[in-house]
Amino acid sequence: MQEEAKGSVNPTWSKSMTSTTTSNRRLTEEEREHAQAILQKVRQEISKAAIGDEQLVWAIRRYVYIRLQHDGRGKPAQRKILKLKKMVSQKGKCTLCGKELPERGAELDRYDAMKGYTEENTRLLCHSCHREDQAKRGFA
Repeated sequence: MQEEAKGSVNPTWSKSMTSTTTSNRRLTEEEREHAQAILQKVRQEISKAAIGDEQLVWAIRRYVYIRLQHDGRGKPAQRKILKLKKMVSQKGKCTLCGKELPERGAELDRYDAMKGYTEENTRLLCHSCHREDQAKRGFA
């Protein structure tokens, strides 16, 4: 397991943040049933709006899917700006291994998924460190 680089490249990312595992909230059976009912209503609304046009069904589903992703992850342009800020603040180094990050392919890691992609809640990692850290935290 890789240890955090000495003289951490991002002092705002405390050791406690890297060593604590945060599990994502899971739905109870009752909550899952409620979510399934919501999903069924959305599907019915899409079907009603499309009036049998399969291409329109596809387009509406895609639109709703992308917007829901943006609710949880922010828009791609926002994450790109955050990656650039992190690259500068971390001096181009992976927070865990301290190696140079690639120009393309460095990955934003959220300490707490529920807190979203913010400067305080993210760090930039190389691909191998990100995979290893996700496995360690039980997410991969």
